[in-house]
Amino acid sequence: MTTSLLHRSSVLVLNRHWRAIDTATPAEAFGHLATGSARALRIDGDSMQAFDWEDWRGLGTGEGIAVIGTPRGPVRIPTVIVLTRFAKVPVHRPKFGFRALWERDGGRCQYSGRKLTPGEANIDHIVPRSRGGRDDWDNCVLSDRAINSRKAARTPAEAGLRLLAPPAVPRAVPATLRIRNLWGIPDWNHFLHH
Repeated sequence: MTTSLLHRSSVLVLNRHWRAIDTATPAEAFGHLATGSARALRIDGDSMQAFDWEDWRGLGTGEGIAVIGTPRGPVRIPTVIVLTRFAKVPVHRPKFGFRALWERDGGRCQYSGRKLTPGEANIDHIVPRSRGGRDDWDNCVLSDRAINSRKAARTPAEAGLRLLAPPAVPRAVPATLRIRNLWGIPDWNHFLHH
């Protein structure tokens, strides 16, 4: 097993009610297992069995099962762990920035409605910074660079522009909805419903 595999987010983390809440690296998952804060799931079709660290280490390995070498022999890498005490489903609140504005505004200029490429877009301050405008969700929108350049240090009204919709802080969403199975791990499909 290469070190890079040990440090990529390839383990699905479930809360104690078996709801997906996060992803972890195998290194983090082994830390949870070794401290007793999680159990590893062995999934065989629709059959699932949870194992504590000692029992997990004793499981055999087989064809196609990812393992890590240890001084006591190979240990299979879990694809899913269940936290033993944590019950909540955390919410994700996007951090303000270009990528989050892009997502909130759907990659569209908020003045023309045109779908933009990342190179055509930038952040427009409705109330320009030179006039006290802040860098926040309520004062910033995605804009076509050419329109933003023409608007300059004016308000939309002064520049003869209208916003498609007033900007707002994006809603917080359950962390579960943000988890993506980037590695195509079949065991995750039992818990992710997108």
